[in-house]
Amino acid sequence: MNVTFDEKGLIPAIVQDAETKEVLTLAYMNEESLKLTLETQETWFWSRSRKELWHKGATSGNTQAVVEMKLDCDRDALLVLVNPKGPACHTGTISCFSEGAMKNE
Repeated sequence: MNVTFDEKGLIPAIVQDAETKEVLTLAYMNEESLKLTLETQETWFWSRSRKELWHKGATSGNTQAVVEMKLDCDRDALLVLVNPKGPACHTGTISCFSEGAMKNE
């Protein structure tokens, strides 16, 4: 997969439920996590805060089986369609976007 990483060696990955189409999370991949995702067909990401690879669900069991991956037209963002096994968010919600709608005040 020929992707364009940013100056930090990362590419944003929008993770979406393949069945419901709900956006589950936005995470980042580096070259190694992208390679592991393609090899294992489960999502791997780069933690910007911990500065380490993480396999989604390694500790919680809430893995994400990759169904399809798509690049945007500029090749600098990924859409990862998954079949999730459990919640995507570390807070326990199905989606990281489940909480707090923004309002124009």
